[in-house]
Amino acid sequence: MAHSAVSQVSLAVPVGYDSSSLTTSLFKRQNVRFGDKSWAPLLAVNLKSRNQYVVCLSVQQASRSKVAVSPLELEDAKETPLNLYKPKEPYTATIVSVERLVGPKAPGETCHIVIDHGGNVPYWEGQSYGVIPPGENPKKPGSPHNVRLYSIASTRYGDSFDGKTASLCVRRAVYYDPETGKEDLSKNGICSNFLCNSKPGDKVQITGPSGKIMLLPEVDPNATHIMIATGTGVAPYRGYLRRMFMESVPTYKFGGLAWLFLGVANTDSLLYDDEFTKYLQDYPDHFRYDKALSREQKNKSGGKMYVQDKIEEYSDEIFKLLDGGAHIYFCGLKGMMPGIQETLKRVAEQRGESWDQKLLQLKKNKQWHVEVY
Repeated sequence: MAHSAVSQVSLAVPVGYDSSSLTTSLFKRQNVRFGDKSWAPLLAVNLKSRNQYVVCLSVQQASRSKVAVSPLELEDAKETPLNLYKPKEPYTATIVSVERLVGPKAPGETCHIVIDHGGNVPYWEGQSYGVIPPGENPKKPGSPHNVRLYSIASTRYGDSFDGKTASLCVRRAVYYDPETGKEDLSKNGICSNFLCNSKPGDKVQITGPSGKIMLLPEVDPNATHIMIATGTGVAPYRGYLRRMFMESVPTYKFGGLAWLFLGVANTDSLLYDDEFTKYLQDYPDHFRYDKALSREQKNKSGGKMYVQDKIEEYSDEIFKLLDGGAHIYFCGLKGMMPGIQETLKRVAEQRGESWDQKLLQLKKNKQWHVEVY
């Protein structure tokens, strides 16, 4: 965790509490109860003006008792919010919390970062924020750094369910010299390290929101959604799944199937695993969750288990679902797509189908959603 505990208390907090006076002066670890459900641990933010707390259910909390959200006016927008803030005039938001997501045996560090935008930069599930790290662009003296895009890992209501925060899932980019094996600070990722090093109360320049390709189609609440991710590419799916299974949204009652394939190095590298496992327990008829752990599992050929191997394992079922109108999403590093495409092409040929024709049809039907970086 990014912050140490300063106290431990139990208190009841009304869901949907108005946190307009939010400040980030004091963070505490809390055990909180909603009805007969215990939600712990979590971060709560002291409100200086009142001796009360805003609950931020950020990483490990998921319960069958759905959580009320507000303001419900966020459901009324007819047009997708796009580029409300641009690089020349970004919005100054505030860091609420930074939390390490991975275990000690994970290669690298990934953080869950909650940002307070005060309700001024609304977004929809599947969109991205741009972040402008502080400092000067070394390639353009006198100019700010370029914008870095990050998929938003929360629903439009944020982790505090009040429409005032957004969450990012960020892997710290670290460069090691291949000859010495030592970290070269001058080549580390500027933005990812800025975000992962941030403290509550720090300011962050954001742009956006941007993107329409990964928006969650909600016309049919009983649709099937097949979500494929490597690493931090799981971010938009966390937003989808919280909307489907955690939040009580009167105008959206999910009754379809959500199927998540997540590829990471090992068990310690799994992201939001507690949340996803809880959905699996509570909604077994509506959620499936398959993990590809490349350093711990073997594929059928005895090699490392990658996400495309998992797809091949369930290929017949996946193709049948696609034929029935299922949406399929891909999010993560660009390097994931060639292996996945090869697998899908091979499976299609084994089924006597033309993958090129099938892909064209999926795109035409708006069933194919790809966001890689």
